[in-house]
Amino acid sequence: MKFGGTSVADLDRIRAVADRVRAQVEAGAQVAVVVSAMSGTTNRLVGYCESLSPLYDPREYDAVVATGEQVTSGLLAIALQNLGVAARSWQGWQVPIRTDEAHGKARIDSIAGDALIASMQAGEVPVIAGFQGVAPSGRITTLGRGGSDTSAVAIAAAVKADRCDIYTDVDGIYTTDPRIVPKARKLERITYEEMLELASVGAKVLQTRSVELAMKEHVRVQVLSSFVDQAPAADGRLPGSLVVDEDEIVEQELVTGIAYSRDEAKISMRRIPDRPGIAAAIFGPLSENNINVDMIVQSTGEDASTNMTFTTSKTDLPRAVAVLESLRDDIQYGELATDDAVTKISVVGVGMRSHAGVASTMFRTLSERGINIQVISTSEIKVSVLIASEYTELAVRALHTAYGLDAA
Repeated sequence: MKFGGTSVADLDRIRAVADRVRAQVEAGAQVAVVVSAMSGTTNRLVGYCESLSPLYDPREYDAVVATGEQVTSGLLAIALQNLGVAARSWQGWQVPIRTDEAHGKARIDSIAGDALIASMQAGEVPVIAGFQGVAPSGRITTLGRGGSDTSAVAIAAAVKADRCDIYTDVDGIYTTDPRIVPKARKLERITYEEMLELASVGAKVLQTRSVELAMKEHVRVQVLSSFVDQAPAADGRLPGSLVVDEDEIVEQELVTGIAYSRDEAKISMRRIPDRPGIAAAIFGPLSENNINVDMIVQSTGEDASTNMTFTTSKTDLPRAVAVLESLRDDIQYGELATDDAVTKISVVGVGMRSHAGVASTMFRTLSERGINIQVISTSEIKVSVLIASEYTELAVRALHTAYGLDAA
């Protein structure tokens, strides 16, 4: 059972979480719990580091920001003990959760599950601080934003759990954002691949790395809310949305969901000399500066030149522009233009593998509403387009209806 920051935001919410854990224990389950920091705590700790030094030592940064989860795990263990449930807190280094040395965005190398399994078999509930681990040097590391989800899935794999329940402030995974489309439907089941695509293109229910890990380790993940009481249905169906292997879903929908991301910026380079190696000369330095590039389109320009348009995140835009401007003399491009008033809209579904016409439906639907497509990219189960941000909600609503996803 994993509880995010809003689920443990204050002492009353921590008591409510303890009640949920106790209910599972009383139902006969062996339970391990992973917790995030209390809502707002990590941002405050990050602010402390940045205020003291914009160029802070990332090792000390990790030592500071990891304390949020340490506090929560101890408080929840106390709350459980107060309810008569045997419990103890565990920090990442005590499990241990072994990571690489990439402080601030470490990746998990391995987790020894034996001690946690022994704790559960002895009738104890281990309450584990998410988001953190220990590097080969012995220093505390953190896994980056959303890292507690990754911690939970990794621990579920290590202890061979039947399921990893991730409690959030929403009651499941929907066909799109219900705040934009009130008729959005909650999905009972969704494949790892679909969830991974949705998470990577803007859906914020699960962190991308946690879905990658769940797919690799075949961990069944249930997303449900900690703010409403949810019990299994009479037929045993679970109350949230279950992320599973494709073979656990009997009938595949053509399109599973519509996602959007406003964290996009478009960069256009015009009148680039059309010669071999030019793409490597542009994207190589961007990669070396840890700037991720997503959608790319190349078109023929005038006078044996070419034009290149691609997207990056808004936060990476200033650094990307600085890198490209430093390359102007080497590449000899004519013009560099940027636009951060854009949104990426994506249609996702494993049913696309066996059905034609998904892309044409998307293009026709947007055209009928006067929405211009600026860039297109595709994968086996996804079609993404870049549009002006002012049309975001119109596009999401129109596509949701066009693919028959509206609830009756």
